[in-house]
Amino acid sequence: MELKLTRPICFFDLETTGIEVAKDRIVEISIFKVYPNGNKESKTWLVNPTIPIPAVTTAVHGITNEKVANEPTFKELASQVHNMIKDSDLAGFNSDRFDIPLLAEELLRAEVDFDMKNRVSVDVQTIFHKKEERTLSAALKFYCGTNLENAHSAEADTMATYEILKAQLDRYEDLDNDMKWLSEFTTRKKSVDFAGFIALNKEGKEIFTFGKNKGQLVEEILEKEPGYYGWIQGADFPLYTKKVLTAIKLRKLNTK
Repeated sequence: MELKLTRPICFFDLETTGIEVAKDRIVEISIFKVYPNGNKESKTWLVNPTIPIPAVTTAVHGITNEKVANEPTFKELASQVHNMIKDSDLAGFNSDRFDIPLLAEELLRAEVDFDMKNRVSVDVQTIFHKKEERTLSAALKFYCGTNLENAHSAEADTMATYEILKAQLDRYEDLDNDMKWLSEFTTRKKSVDFAGFIALNKEGKEIFTFGKNKGQLVEEILEKEPGYYGWIQGADFPLYTKKVLTAIKLRKLNTK
């Protein structure tokens, strides 16, 4: 089954220096873009992360410090990456919890504005976990009957994710071949920021999900404790979380 698209969708995968969204960096990124008319394009970049790649991480994806020493930094690649995804929805495997948040950090760090306001995301892993509970390699074997060669290379993982989603749509009649529907189906929680520090309560209002103000309305805390905003901005929170918090603060000021 081919995807029914009203706008392009970019499947992508990252290989990184680690799993901490606010601290780690991209060492490889692969993007596979599918257009509503069926056209496709792909691009893979090796990236100099500007920080050391731990040996334990190299053991997973095989990318060494020497391999990326002469590659461009993400800041140098940011405009190319953004140009490829800026008109598109996004899809990946565990992308909602890891790849999209980390990509957002890298783009914001490179001074490229990025948000999800006018796009949706489809996390293929969530469909898989809701239906079968397996890994990417097992998903490809289960849905497509093929083995995943070169696992943990961004390009192989990206192409596997694309093939799995198409096979999932063939297998499950209750899945709608619509990116907005699939985005809602694969959304685990109603987070406002990618990292989940700010979420929506049952009334659709922003609340903090951590610390002494857990469960409290963001707008109320910013008004009662103005120093809390400054503390978060100066602390080691993801850049996207800080951006969301600033937007809430400005919105409140503009309504006074």
